This record gives sequence, structure tokens and C-alpha cells, in this order.
Amino acid sequence: MADPKGFLTTDREVAPSRPAAERVRDWNEVAVPGALLPILGKQAGRCMDCGIPFCHNGCPLGNLIPEWNDYAYRGDWRAASERLHATNNFPEFTGRLCPAPCESACVLGINQQPVTIKNVEVGIIDKAWAAGDVTPQPPERLSGRTVAVIGSGPAGLAAAQQLTRAGHTVAVYERADRIGGLLRYGIPEFKMEKRHINRRIEQMRAEGTKFRTEVEIGRDIDGAKLRRRYDAVVIAAGATTSRDLPVPGRELKGVHFAMEYLPVANKVQEGDYVAPTITAEGKHVVVIGGGDTGADCVGTAHRQGALSVTQLEIMPRPSDSRPAGQPWPTFPLLYKVTSAHEEGGERVYSVSTTRFEGDEDGNVQWLHLVEVEFKDGKLEQKPGTERRIPAQLVTLAMGFTGTDRENGLVEQLGLELDARGNVARDADFATNVPGVFVAGDAGRGQSLIVWAIAEGRSAARSVDRFLTGASTLPAPIRPTDRALAV
Repeated sequence: MADPKGFLTTDREVAPSRPAAERVRDWNEVAVPGALLPILGKQAGRCMDCGIPFCHNGCPLGNLIPEWNDYAYRGDWRAASERLHATNNFPEFTGRLCPAPCESACVLGINQQPVTIKNVEVGIIDKAWAAGDVTPQPPERLSGRTVAVIGSGPAGLAAAQQLTRAGHTVAVYERADRIGGLLRYGIPEFKMEKRHINRRIEQMRAEGTKFRTEVEIGRDIDGAKLRRRYDAVVIAAGATTSRDLPVPGRELKGVHFAMEYLPVANKVQEGDYVAPTITAEGKHVVVIGGGDTGADCVGTAHRQGALSVTQLEIMPRPSDSRPAGQPWPTFPLLYKVTSAHEEGGERVYSVSTTRFEGDEDGNVQWLHLVEVEFKDGKLEQKPGTERRIPAQLVTLAMGFTGTDRENGLVEQLGLELDARGNVARDADFATNVPGVFVAGDAGRGQSLIVWAIAEGRSAARSVDRFLTGASTLPAPIRPTDRALAV
């Protein structure tokens, strides 16, 4: 145990952020550089090293949280990094991007503020990179077997790294011009600077993983031909079909999916564009969707100089504290204030968009909405509550409905889909096509980054066993596992 009295003597303290007025003028991460390390040891010391650490169950990766909390408290950063990497290929990603279901499951959180697990995690890995403790781990010998991984998001990268380290020759195919999937182009720079991805890619290259960018399987290479070329294929292409909003005026210029808006902002930061092709500068911006992607649109609009930003959510405003119907250790639905919300804008709950109104040139100018409420389990409009708000840029951030069907991959391989539009798989992450496996959102549906990495690691074990007859790779989850809920 780290500090036997730490949870009694030390209050929860999170990493401080730079002032909102300062950070909206740049695209750097919002945290104050170097401010986390001085508080890290004491915060890790709040961990009680529970007899039954429910944080293990809250995280699908099964992270050994009490162990690396103990090492962090004692200042043994190398050992902390080793325990961190024992279950997680990319803790610098999860430490920045995961909503931390582990903290919701922290036993201390029953009657106090939980341990700052997420902050400790990112502090350990940042310290490890700075000390040079994160090094390539190439295999001792090659198996002679080849694997193609389709998609370079967290699931694809995790599967590729595990299979490479197992001795297989792995090639990752990515349709974008850079590796990273939504980590690269869906996550704004202010949430995670892309240097974190770049150095992991270099580590993986040094281990032997091959990367093929600007190659879309289904369009540039036939899926069936790819299957014949490799001994196994892992589909980790994500759930990239955005949920649309079929209301009058949807065709107006200025109404975009979030995944049309966010990537061009990231491409500016990559140096591809001088200015974004879709910008919020000087416009009234409306973001439809109250989740993390919507918050990313809010923060991006602030940095582009929007006149106003309004975020709409069809569901009621969540409560500030854990509802009685969502008891510990489940992940509660709470009112969440992200760094983007701290920077300004308005959030409107229990409203539904009825139509968009444009000018004579076909540009969106107004968004019409109405208040809604639940009656007898159904969402109904409240008469007399219709109104309109200014909107010269609208982003649709309402989630995703399944894997891409337009590029031909599903048909070329003859893949079966489930009722939700995801690629169907069995208990071993295998599809109906022999030698073809699926991991991440493409098989699970839209989910969290920790689930994606866990799926990639688990699918890698199934692929390794398919190729060699046995495997020592870890498999933290099954395809049917879900987050703990009531």
C-alpha cells in the first residue's frame, strides 16, 4: 500500500489547466506544462490498495492501478511504467482521452472523491518518455506469418503492436495520409498533441510494424485480394458512419458532420492548410450533440474565433452528482464540464432541431428548435416552445451508426453484419470469413478508447492462436463484454 493514511490526509487535486483566455489563442494542450509532477506522488498515495480493487473492473484493460499508484507514490517511475505497460499499449492516449470509468469504480469514491487515476497514469507515462524508459520491443524471432490490419486507430495499433511483438510480420493500412485514425484527425490538438502519436509510431516501426498510408481497402485494394495476400486480416476500421439529421434544410451550405469539420482543423495544425476549409471564424456556431465529439467541436470553434457557440442536446441535463439509479461502481451519467465548456458558449438541453433556414445563396442562417420532454417513455415536443437561433455553421456530432459500407470492403469479403450495422464476430473476434477478425468500433460499435485498445489486444491473441495454434498474448475482454451497468 502506498500511504496507509493518504486517503484521510490528502484531498483530491487534479492537474491545473491554463487560463481559458490564454489557451483559446493556441492549440496546445490545456494542462499547465510540468504542473502535474509535483502533486503526483501524494495523489497516488490516496490509493487504498483495496482488497478487491474495483478500478480493475471499471477499466476493460484491467489496468493494475493499485500497483502503479504504489510505485508512483514511492518515486519508482520505471517500475510504475512497466506495470502501466503490462496492460496498456498506449497509456499516454488513454490518460488524456479516456473519461476514466476506473475513477467511477474507485472504492474511495463511495464516500469521498476518487483517486485521480487518470492524472497519475498520464504522469507516469510522460515521465517514462522523458527518462527514455519507453523503448522498442522487437520480437526475438519471426514466425514467418503475415497479418494485415485495416485501420490505424487505437484498436488497430494495439492489435498490430501485439502481433508484431509475437513475431508476425504486420502491415497496417490506413486510408488517411497519416497514421492514427480518429486519434489523428478526430481528436483536436488541444486535447492531445499529435507528437504523442508520432513517437509511438516510431516505436512500432522500430519493432518491425509496417505502415501503408493513403490506401483504402475496398477502393484501392480489393478486400478479397488482401485476404489472399496475408495469412490473417484484422479489421479495425472503426464505426465511421456518422448519424445524420434528416430535417428540412439539411442540404444547406454550412451544415457539416463533426468528422468533416474536425479533421480540417487538425490538418491546419499538421501544416497541410494555411487556413481551414470549414471555419467558425466570425460565425454563430451550433453544435448538435452533447457528447465528447460535440465538446471537441465547441473547443475548436472557440479557437477559430466564433462569434457564439451553442451546444444542443436532446436529452435532459444530467445531474451534478451520482443519481440513485446509477449506483457505484457503475459509470454514472453526470453533468460534465470539459475544458471546451470552460472556455465559453451555451449548452441547451431537452431540445430537438426541427429545420434549418438559409439565405438566398443557400447558406444556413438559422436553426429552428423545439423543447422536448419524456412522456410515458417517449420523447414528445412541447407545444408553444418553438424558436430559432442564429447559425452560420452547424456541426452534427450525434454519434455513429456502424462501419463504413460505401468503400466495398464488407461486400468484397462477404462479411456478415449484426443488427446494429457492425461487423459480426464470434467469441474469438473472428468473422464469418476464415482468417478475418474484427476489433474495436467496427465490431463493438461506437465506444471508448480503453475498449478499443482492449479489443485490439484481445483480437491479437485470437489471431496469434489462429496462426500458431497457441498464444501467450493477453486477452483482457471478450467480444460480448460490456461496461458495468444497472
